[in-house]
Amino acid sequence: MYALVTGASAGIGMEIAKYLAVKGYDLILTARREDRLEKLRSQILHKYPERNVIVIPADLSSREECMRLFKESCEKAGAENIDFVVNNAGMGVYGRFLETDLDKELTLIDLNVTSVHILSKLFLRQMVQNGHGVLLNVGSCAGFTSGPTFSSYYASKNYVVRLTEAIHEELRQAGSPVKVSCLCPGPVDTAFNDNSGVLVSGKQITAKQAAREGVDGALRGKMIVIPGTKMKLVTIGSHLLGEHLSTRINYRIQKKKAGE
Repeated sequence: MYALVTGASAGIGMEIAKYLAVKGYDLILTARREDRLEKLRSQILHKYPERNVIVIPADLSSREECMRLFKESCEKAGAENIDFVVNNAGMGVYGRFLETDLDKELTLIDLNVTSVHILSKLFLRQMVQNGHGVLLNVGSCAGFTSGPTFSSYYASKNYVVRLTEAIHEELRQAGSPVKVSCLCPGPVDTAFNDNSGVLVSGKQITAKQAAREGVDGALRGKMIVIPGTKMKLVTIGSHLLGEHLSTRINYRIQKKKAGE
């Protein structure tokens, strides 16, 4: 069976791909950087020469590329053989809403929201038809609250979390064997923060920990997977504080990411 991982060229996506190889899956790897995907492919095949690893470079901020990825994946792996799909590709735009670049934010929405929506729908329809499969959408603990100065990113992850929760319950009510989960990590030690233009202090979990807890949770059918005890407690605390106070606290936290 094949597992498809978007944003597989680095960070959590790369670690998820490696862990799925450990679990016995053949792989479909996608991201914009073909050179990085080929490097990962070589690493996986060196360790697991019996695996099949397909590389499909794609820019998933384009709807057409999302459609192409689905079609090409089904053609190369066989639609009935795609058993695990991970929507991991994403980006952040940091700054006050009135000052951030609109084009970058629209790209963020296309990548973080639209691509997740398209690929979830297309692959889930196929999985339900096949009678098996796992969908893991990579959200964030940001998806449970608002994030002043990181507003578009937080809002996009709210969409991912709520969409995944709703689909999970729809399939549960229908008695479907297909599993749907959302991985919601807090700060993770990856290049994401640098790419988003933010400074992060304090302890972060590793991408490997986030990947392993996410995959294992999805295979167990958990709706929400929050890796690390600390972030579980933070998420509970934020909920108890209420929306207004939580948003004010988040503003103070996010503002520090600019070094202010």
